[in-house]
Amino acid sequence: MHAGLGILSGAGRRLIAAVAVAGLASACVPQGPIGRGASPPLPPTVAPVALEPSAESMALQVYYANLQARLLARGLMRTDSGARDATFNARQLAANFIHIALFDEFDSSTGNLIARPTESRLRRWAAPVRVGLRFGNSIPADRRATERARVGSYLARLSRLTGHPIALSDGNVNFHLYLLSDDERRAIGPTISTAMPGMSASEVASFTQMQPSTYCQVSAMIDNSTSLYRRAFAVIRAEHPDLLHLACLHEEIAQGLGLPNDSPAARPSIFNDDQEFALLTPMDEMMLKMLYDPRLRPGMTISEARPIVDQIATDLMGGES
Repeated sequence: MHAGLGILSGAGRRLIAAVAVAGLASACVPQGPIGRGASPPLPPTVAPVALEPSAESMALQVYYANLQARLLARGLMRTDSGARDATFNARQLAANFIHIALFDEFDSSTGNLIARPTESRLRRWAAPVRVGLRFGNSIPADRRATERARVGSYLARLSRLTGHPIALSDGNVNFHLYLLSDDERRAIGPTISTAMPGMSASEVASFTQMQPSTYCQVSAMIDNSTSLYRRAFAVIRAEHPDLLHLACLHEEIAQGLGLPNDSPAARPSIFNDDQEFALLTPMDEMMLKMLYDPRLRPGMTISEARPIVDQIATDLMGGES
């Protein structure tokens, strides 16, 4: 086993009991052997499947449409900024950043994933993030064009926020983003293994055997010796209605940049299990700015990062404490 590398997995938006909540089930799981450098070439599509959706896929479309309707009826999945009722100060911003950027939601030290907050180190990308947006054969041409424009615009926003190169790319991809039907997702295993060499069978199965309660998922390959992200792979279900789809895109891509955990205190934020907010909020934007601020270094512990995080948060909030 190559001790210097690991896999960080996030289960994305999930359903608990009968109510959907946002969760980033994150864990750093040692894997190996994994090569450094650019990701190997990846097939442009997944294994061919019938273009007609299966009964399971059609049932999921109904399930997620009803789920989104219930969430909206409860006042959740908000798309506003939260300014009217969810204000925050520098102290809260700093505390939320520490919990979201410097903790994992799952402990994997025993070889099994145990749901408990686990202290980690600051992790982010150093290489430009080159996002390869791929589609299952079931996705029609007009929707592909819409998705490319939508994702490209969001990546440009993330790049402006972080000051880091993040964009769609057709070559030398290191962040693989797939939009797949249920049938296509079940067949994606070989493609994941090619894109993320060294990923365990159980990690691959977490994608191919996703339960309906997991809406979307991302896994990132990290060099533990440097705390730098090397590669990432995300799957978004094609059966989602539009707002749930957008919520998954916002959360999985942002999580794949280095915000792996969630916090019940984070409000307004998509990094919170309560599913109140669907799309990236002003607090989330500030946390992304903090993550890529040059005053912070990959590999920092909480004790090393905390005073710097406090200062950056104060600066972002205009001195407000």
